[in-house]
Amino acid sequence: MWIWALWIFPLLCKLSLTALPTKPENISCVLNGVYLTCTWSPKKEANFTKYTVNASCKSGGSKKNYTCTSNSSTGASCSFLHQIIAAPANCIIVVEALNTDGIIKSDATHWSLNDILKTIPPEILSVKPVLGIKKMLQINWELHALSDDLNYILRFKTVNSTHWMEVNFSETEVYNLTGLQASTEYIISLRCKTNKSRIWSDWSQEKMGMTEEEVPHVLDLWRILKPVKEDGRRPVRLLWKKAKGAPVLEKTLGYNIRYFPENTTNVTEMRTTNQTLDLHLGDETYRVSVTSYNSLGNSIASTLKIPDIHEKPFQCIEAMQVCLVQDQLVVEWQCSCTVVDTWMVEWFPDLDSELSAFSWESVSQAKNWTVHQDKLKPFLCYNISVYPVLQDKVGEPYSIQAYSKEKIPCIGPETKVENIGVKTVTISWKEIPKELRNGFISNYTIFYQAEGGKEFSETVNSSTLHYGLESLTRKTSYSVQVMASTRAGGIKGDTINFKTLSIDVFDIVLITCLVGGGLLMLIIFVMISGYHKPSKLIQLCWPDVPNPAESSIATWLGADFKSKVNLKEFDDSMNTEDRTLKSCSAPTDLIDKLVVNFGNFLEEASIEVAGKSQENILGVEKNEYVTSPYRSDCAPVKSLKEPLALTEIPSRKSQHLYSGMAEETCSEAKEELSSPGHSLGTDHICGDRAQNPYLKNSVTTREFLLFEKLPDPTKREV
Repeated sequence: MWIWALWIFPLLCKLSLTALPTKPENISCVLNGVYLTCTWSPKKEANFTKYTVNASCKSGGSKKNYTCTSNSSTGASCSFLHQIIAAPANCIIVVEALNTDGIIKSDATHWSLNDILKTIPPEILSVKPVLGIKKMLQINWELHALSDDLNYILRFKTVNSTHWMEVNFSETEVYNLTGLQASTEYIISLRCKTNKSRIWSDWSQEKMGMTEEEVPHVLDLWRILKPVKEDGRRPVRLLWKKAKGAPVLEKTLGYNIRYFPENTTNVTEMRTTNQTLDLHLGDETYRVSVTSYNSLGNSIASTLKIPDIHEKPFQCIEAMQVCLVQDQLVVEWQCSCTVVDTWMVEWFPDLDSELSAFSWESVSQAKNWTVHQDKLKPFLCYNISVYPVLQDKVGEPYSIQAYSKEKIPCIGPETKVENIGVKTVTISWKEIPKELRNGFISNYTIFYQAEGGKEFSETVNSSTLHYGLESLTRKTSYSVQVMASTRAGGIKGDTINFKTLSIDVFDIVLITCLVGGGLLMLIIFVMISGYHKPSKLIQLCWPDVPNPAESSIATWLGADFKSKVNLKEFDDSMNTEDRTLKSCSAPTDLIDKLVVNFGNFLEEASIEVAGKSQENILGVEKNEYVTSPYRSDCAPVKSLKEPLALTEIPSRKSQHLYSGMAEETCSEAKEELSSPGHSLGTDHICGDRAQNPYLKNSVTTREFLLFEKLPDPTKREV
């Protein structure tokens, strides 16, 4: 048992590894004249394969066998080139495929050679017009077929067209092709087959011919209305061209133009060879007609109405859109007026102010217009306008702009930074010039990044030319760029750097308001406090000055000083003429004596006043002011013959002292200084000099009154 298994196992492995060729299928045979060719599938094999085609043909009472061989390297086809197999034989064909692993045969197929007969294409001898017969071409050819019972297909097209038209017929060797255009060049090709065969021959070699000339076709006529000039003339440019269905090779010698005002018979005629004419018409309605002519005659006239300048055109088109379909630009519009079926389409570059590249075309029985992209310049903006035409009236146009092809702009937007704040900034930019856009700007993107931080972006529509950035960081450097984008892509402008502020106007105003508000509240509080407790406010603003007479300093000199004068007894009604004495500077010891003996001086003044009856205390009608006795030109004195009294006048009414008192003080100072031990002279003592800073800086003015040897009040110093 195990021995048999060892013998069978290698055999099974060998059978599993065999790869027979694929069985030939879909056999197809064609009889080219007298040579039979057969094809099958599959077209390719993984391993080298040899094919053998066996044909067993029976014609009448005789039967013949034919063999053809090929291999997988030459393809899955085989031709019986050296064996003549003629119709009307019937054949049985079998294809065998052989490789190293084995052989496999196809199913038997039956063929009638009359059904698969493919004739040789005819040879066209001539294509020419028939004299006196318009719009017709006569085609002559030569046959190479064995049978005269043939069917034909003739195809033709104009020179510049890509669309073929076909005609079927059964005549032989001559055919008249009618219904053509005059003065047009055509391309002709021909093929044929037998009535019993289902296979057509190949197309013959193409032949060219041209129809006879005739009078020109009617023209397409249009106009461009320009603004009226100051002299009242209206420039009008007339344009005409061959109609869409006119022959391509139509010959034209020139054009006749006639125009006249609608309500007159004053006709103006002219002739030109150009296809444009500039006229200067009036403001009324005009009629214009244009015809073309050649050697055979004139075409039918094309007429046009130039409306009055005050005539309002009718509105018809509601909306219009442009789209790109493969390599064509398609314009579609919507119309509310159903009676209009003719439209005039204009297009020209937007930057062409002189309309040198102006183009136009008439459209009928449709509400769309298609133009190939090759007829438009790429990356250039075009103005497209559609006019509704109803008989001789032209309606209000509807215009739109379009690009046949777009790319990224040539340059980026010119950017600048404005209104820099603490956390905000305004980014503004200028529009890219139209000649550098290369398409419609779809949007703008603002890229901004803090120094060493992450980049952020904001996108806005094409109508926005400034944008405010928010939530920035205080006192931080930023860089910003603006990118303009079209359908094809975008391009960035130059990088702009800026730095946010550390404090802005709002912060300054806020601080000012807080400080000012605090001060205002303080003032209000002080005023309220002064209203409720005025004594405290008065004490705070005008503090009381201590009276030196009541201080302990007055006790130093004893009662002698207090008896000199009592200033409190002066009456406020005493109004004497003020006289200011010249101040004399005194040494420091004199100042001390005056201050210490202030109380004794007051007492002496009181006794003197009591001894005089109803006379003025100082022997004058009015009190005189005595200023500080210290002047730079008075020498220091050590003692006074009569003690001086120093007091502080508490009220403004009692601040009047006698000027004679200064003279007595100065004389006494001279006597004191004339004593031995003093070296300064009297001239230095009583000279004019600035007041002593000691008295100048005191809170109130200190005044000195003298009661002995008072001068005559009538002799006062000026």
